[in-house]
Amino acid sequence: MATAVLDRTETKAKIISTGNSEIDKKLGGGIPLGSLILIEGQSDSGKSVLIQQIAWGSLRDGFSFTLMTTEDTVKSLLRQMKSLNLDILDYLLLGRFRVFHIRNTEAATGATLSPKQLLRALRAQSSDMVAIDSITSFIAHSPEEDVISFFEECKGLCAEGMSLAVVAHPYAFSQGMLVRISSLCDTHLRFTIESAGEKLMKTMEVAKIRGAQQSTGGVFSFDVEPGWGMRPIPFSKARA
Repeated sequence: MATAVLDRTETKAKIISTGNSEIDKKLGGGIPLGSLILIEGQSDSGKSVLIQQIAWGSLRDGFSFTLMTTEDTVKSLLRQMKSLNLDILDYLLLGRFRVFHIRNTEAATGATLSPKQLLRALRAQSSDMVAIDSITSFIAHSPEEDVISFFEECKGLCAEGMSLAVVAHPYAFSQGMLVRISSLCDTHLRFTIESAGEKLMKTMEVAKIRGAQQSTGGVFSFDVEPGWGMRPIPFSKARA
């Protein structure tokens, strides 16, 4: 019995879980620690909800988590996560969950912050897992080589032990740049909103998870439900 418990603990410590067994199954059991994760997709397609799920799962597994967000204030984030039954207030009070609201411009000059300046902020973080939601406004008007260099430096941080998730909209990249960035990342998840008859449904494509413990779920549909979070929809129901 002791061996079985030890094995589960060792396995758990090697992955980033969403805290949702159904979603973890689609992700091949969870994302390996030390991964550079690209979460790409259009607005309102579920990217931020996945980040919140990953934060919740990481914190429950004993990891520390930093969220750098252009989207939410701390108050609105807490309210939204609580509505999805992802209450992280205690972790925030204990200092294991940290939230930084980042702006894409300097207040004094109005100049757009560069990927290099964002990278400096990343290097200052000491959490096991860091997420940026989103990077779009920082890279949309930056030279392509600066963006590639940013992701190469992020890969270096992951090699040093950080797990890092970067959220972006598709229009932030040219097609060629996206191919190069995807090749650098260990995990690439692509979110879309698709029409199914008169309904709109959210989908997540698991384009790549390097080092996944199990086979991944490919493309699947999901709802975002109060009190639940991300809930996969069976294929037959999604197409009904």
